[in-house]
Amino acid sequence: MKRAVVLLSGGIDSTTTLAIAIAEGFEAYALSFDYGQRHQIETRAARRVADSLGAKEHRIAKIDLRVFGGYPDCRPEFIEAFQTLANLATKAGVEGGRFQLHTPLIKFSKAEIIRKAVQLGVNLSLTHSCYDPSPEGLACGECDSCLLRLKGFREAGITDPVRYGKK
Repeated sequence: MKRAVVLLSGGIDSTTTLAIAIAEGFEAYALSFDYGQRHQIETRAARRVADSLGAKEHRIAKIDLRVFGGYPDCRPEFIEAFQTLANLATKAGVEGGRFQLHTPLIKFSKAEIIRKAVQLGVNLSLTHSCYDPSPEGLACGECDSCLLRLKGFREAGITDPVRYGKK
């Protein structure tokens, strides 16, 4: 069986990517990061998603994103360059193996990602996207991530199953 490591934040995009990997027959291993976020809601959402979709294993790695100055680049040019580097600089690449990055959603809009998730039967109520949730874990509905999520659901013509709170 083909194996895949899927980076899983617990949000819609990474959840849908995990569902795609499993649907395409990969034995999927979920990898999440504890990067010093102010809350653990993301990692709890990732755990729920990994369990619900049937990931073979889910691990959480502790890292310090300050070394990157923020989030890593996810433009197609960066992905291509990273894959080339990985094939030159990893044991698998040096020994003749192939390191292959898959980015099935890179050209999708948020609405297209949501539609794909629904098509795959993903329980989107398990996902979490908010950067500033309430102490109870409710999404704020006001941060950039919430606004993008809400716009995506609206454009997809689907009701967002996540609960939003007022500050």
